[in-house]
Amino acid sequence: MINPQWLFRFANMPLSNYPQIFACLGMVVGLYGILYLEVARVPERGWLLAAVGLLGKLLGPIGLLPLVVSGQWPVRTLVLCLTNDLIWWIPFALYLHDSWRFFFTSKAPRRE
Repeated sequence: MINPQWLFRFANMPLSNYPQIFACLGMVVGLYGILYLEVARVPERGWLLAAVGLLGKLLGPIGLLPLVVSGQWPVRTLVLCLTNDLIWWIPFALYLHDSWRFFFTSKAPRRE
């Protein structure tokens, strides 16, 4: 990450002094990237991976909202949801809508 402290500076919050958190978050985002690459490689089989991705994009704002409502985090931190979550709802939803029928109606080979 080029500027891991940007959110804290933008929201006028104390800077984080735990680079391990950023390293862990970077690892998780990188792993998601590998999964999304697989969805792009074989889109007809990526429904479940994309559904998990969309769920993560939904849970992020749900987790941040109580922090903002309670005043623990400033309202300006909601920009994080805009840049990391909300912009992905439409692409994920469109993909899932288009792939739903194929994923649930395709006949996979049966084990015998």
